[in-house]
Amino acid sequence: MTFSILDEYLPSICQMKNANVISKDSNLVPVLKEHFEGKLNLARIKFISLFIIALTKVRTVSFENLARAFDTQAEESSSLRRIQRFISSYSLDSDLIAKLIFSLLPNKEQLTLSIDRTNWKFGKTDINIFMLGIVCQGVAFPLLFSMLKKRGNSSSQERIDLIERYINLFGKDTIESIVADREFVGGKWLKYLNDNNLHYYIRIRNNFKVFIPGKNKTVKVFWLFNAFKINEFVYYSNIVKRIEKLVLLIMVAFVWAYKVGIYIHENIKQIEVKKHGRKAKTIFKTGLDFITKCFLNGSYTPKFNIFEFLSCT
Repeated sequence: MTFSILDEYLPSICQMKNANVISKDSNLVPVLKEHFEGKLNLARIKFISLFIIALTKVRTVSFENLARAFDTQAEESSSLRRIQRFISSYSLDSDLIAKLIFSLLPNKEQLTLSIDRTNWKFGKTDINIFMLGIVCQGVAFPLLFSMLKKRGNSSSQERIDLIERYINLFGKDTIESIVADREFVGGKWLKYLNDNNLHYYIRIRNNFKVFIPGKNKTVKVFWLFNAFKINEFVYYSNIVKRIEKLVLLIMVAFVWAYKVGIYIHENIKQIEVKKHGRKAKTIFKTGLDFITKCFLNGSYTPKFNIFEFLSCT
């Protein structure tokens, strides 16, 4: 979900206020109305449309650059104030964004949920995001998150709350399994997963201790797998801050770019695979580059409708 600054695009942004580009920008509004009508007013939907498109143009969350990329008749300073007011004052329902993203998934059953966490400093403030995503075609689509008001790992209760929030929105029967890294362990958390019959795959440290009921003893998990080779599969059946609104809109832009990238890779031109076995360009970058080109090049007309990838119809 990282947007990098590409300076070569910025000079062009000042020249984009022509009828062709404005028409392209306005095409996202009716698509978002499908999801938000009756829940957000038209002015708010138009703002969100401008914001998401600006993200794809400048690829940065700098408010000044985003305001410069707003295709309106308003002055840049006015657009900047709109962004600042939205981030500081407006309450955006994160469940609306989650439902939008969920509606765009190609498959809505037997889903693998992924939980992860990122922590960094903004000045003296800790930014700690605990994210739940849905694994699809090798990537985790961001869906729900909570801002942890602390440094370090999430608690068992915070993990339970996030999974419960997903279940309340989309149903337990949509979950095939939950995957997580080694930091997401804990008795209360694992008991919750077991009690609710939620399948999970969690990496654990080799010195992690487990209790073996049949032998009535506790051993290091290393000894359970000591006889197996690397990559061999073994199955044991008994075993909020202001940044939230910014993250929500980045999530929509990320999903949009990834879906466009998938379409290009599967239907127009496959991404080259290098000798080391990895793609020359990621699917996300392929989609984002194409969307950016559509908006920054006023004379370019794509062969397919980029906006349909955010449509639920």
